[in-house]
Amino acid sequence: MEREGMPVTGEAEAAVREERLLLARLRRGEPEAFEALVRANQDRLFDFCVRMVGDREEANDLVQDIFVSAHQNLSRFREDAKLSTWLFRIGKNHCINRLKYLKRRGRGRSEEYGEQSEGALAEALGAQPGPDAALESAREQARVQWAISKLEPDARMLVALRDIEGLSYEEIVDITELALGTVKSRLHRAREKLADLLGRLEE
Repeated sequence: MEREGMPVTGEAEAAVREERLLLARLRRGEPEAFEALVRANQDRLFDFCVRMVGDREEANDLVQDIFVSAHQNLSRFREDAKLSTWLFRIGKNHCINRLKYLKRRGRGRSEEYGEQSEGALAEALGAQPGPDAALESAREQARVQWAISKLEPDARMLVALRDIEGLSYEEIVDITELALGTVKSRLHRAREKLADLLGRLEE
């Protein structure tokens, strides 16, 4: 959404207009509008949830929960951020709560290093020129996911939002409701920890 002191031009202006139209349709309760919202955001939310909880089934459940919450709380959306940013904010809260729940239950279905899921492996095989390269890509994905899973949830979230989803610092501030300086310093520490973990795997 357009912010005070931040002029919006060109493509960004068109995107703002398109989002306002979608929001108006959502507020009128048009089913097609909500379907459009889901289609536009479900893949990125799923990727984010996988990084947060380390499990594809849990991530699928979480994405459904996020959209249910969004549908139920649409009237509370203050238009202080983009719809996608608002969805990530809801997703952050659901993921943190799920991690706490899994910890209390003494379980977590995070895939261990070297136990790449068949689904992820199949995706990698389909996206690479040959099986050797694909297998190495799948192993690298497994290593990165293992290292991310070892970070504290807040650090994991920042790495996922910035380095994997490629969100701007402004969007991350909106999602996390942290000060910009806090986001940058915590992200720096998280990256150092991640590099250390990945470095140990290379030894």
